[in-house]
Amino acid sequence: MKRYNIIYVAILGFLVSCNPLDLETAVDPNNPSTTSIASNATREQVQFLLTGLESRHRDYVTNVSQAWNTFGREIWFLNASDPRFQTDWLGQAGRVPDRAYFGFGTTGGGSWASPYQAIKQGDAVITAATGSSLLTQAEKSAVTGFSKMIQGYQFMIPANFVYDNGIRIDVKDPLKPGKFVPYADALNYIQTILQDADKDLSAAGTGNFPLRLTPGFSNFNTIPALKQVNSAILARLNAYRKDWQGVLTALNGSFMNLTGDLQRGPAHPFLGPPDAFNPLFYLPNAATTTIIAVHPSMIDDALPGDLRVTRKFFKRNTPVVITTDGTPLSGSHQDARWANNTTPIPFIRNEELILLKAEAHANLNQVNDAVAAINIIRKSAGLADYDGATTTSALITEILFQRRYSLWAEPWGHRWIDARRYDRLNTIPTSYDKGTIFKQFPHPQAEVNWDIYAGG
Repeated sequence: MKRYNIIYVAILGFLVSCNPLDLETAVDPNNPSTTSIASNATREQVQFLLTGLESRHRDYVTNVSQAWNTFGREIWFLNASDPRFQTDWLGQAGRVPDRAYFGFGTTGGGSWASPYQAIKQGDAVITAATGSSLLTQAEKSAVTGFSKMIQGYQFMIPANFVYDNGIRIDVKDPLKPGKFVPYADALNYIQTILQDADKDLSAAGTGNFPLRLTPGFSNFNTIPALKQVNSAILARLNAYRKDWQGVLTALNGSFMNLTGDLQRGPAHPFLGPPDAFNPLFYLPNAATTTIIAVHPSMIDDALPGDLRVTRKFFKRNTPVVITTDGTPLSGSHQDARWANNTTPIPFIRNEELILLKAEAHANLNQVNDAVAAINIIRKSAGLADYDGATTTSALITEILFQRRYSLWAEPWGHRWIDARRYDRLNTIPTSYDKGTIFKQFPHPQAEVNWDIYAGG
């Protein structure tokens, strides 16, 4: 929400200006206003906005991947040029999150500002599509359904970032945003967005999506396939809502396949110039002091023979060692998931859906179904079938362990969120870095400024 900062600056000008909010309208041909596309937008204009939405949809990836996975001790983001990536993000030497917290600061970065920018981009797409006389009603429904699906996904990012502090869900008018609502209320609101997305997509027919989607949706560019993606996102949301039957219902409508490719799912594409590169790719064994390193606990806790270790963790010839005013850190392994710097990054996969199925069954005390789903994951990792206790607590412990390795360092911070969901933040190890595990983060300073100075 960059406009918050602009308005805040204008308000501070009150002492030197008789009417700081009486601003001239600026016309920027490279960034046209929503008014220009609100009525009779062309197909090309809707297409440009839609492609922009997909671009906004991936803006969170770098910040959330580096930071949230550090909070959950899935990785360390080692950076010798700025030790705050270690000291502050790990909570070393008494560092604690405040409203100017490093890496988030005034706007919240990829954990706050970027998701809201994507949400507003979605609003622009919806406005353009619904107001266009050049799209059929079915085409309008397809575009609005897709946009709402992305909005639902994006709202979950700030919600999980600030958690109990709550988020704004009414942001239709960025100059008159709604109040913060509690985490549970935010999740319920997101559910309605995803349900509305499903209704819109259902009204769009059963053919191909009417406009071009990026290669990230190459296997999901039909209306039925997009409905499956929407249901997959809803399944993740319902797990956060502890609606376990709702998880199973959503999974039944998703692309989950118990015998299919665990890697299958929509992705964020990175195509290279003039597009961006995969921000998580680092050359193997590169001589560098900036890298995503595998947290040592991931190596220490791995089960013998787990294929996910060899698939995801590359042992460097020379560890990356960073010395800060906190505890020195040494990264012996780096991320091995990306073949090159244009490899797409999945944002929800079949493997996660099967793990959600296991979790839902475990919480519903449906032991046989839970174990069967667990064993699909274990088998794919080269492990023997689960033979441990079948109490709910024991099954959840096993599922969370499998999620650590199956969903390692994905752009969502799964382990941090999972440990918080089950009140197990104290199980995340800090002995390697002598740091602190944070439960949540405060609202960015700009949000506080808005409420103080603009009566938000």
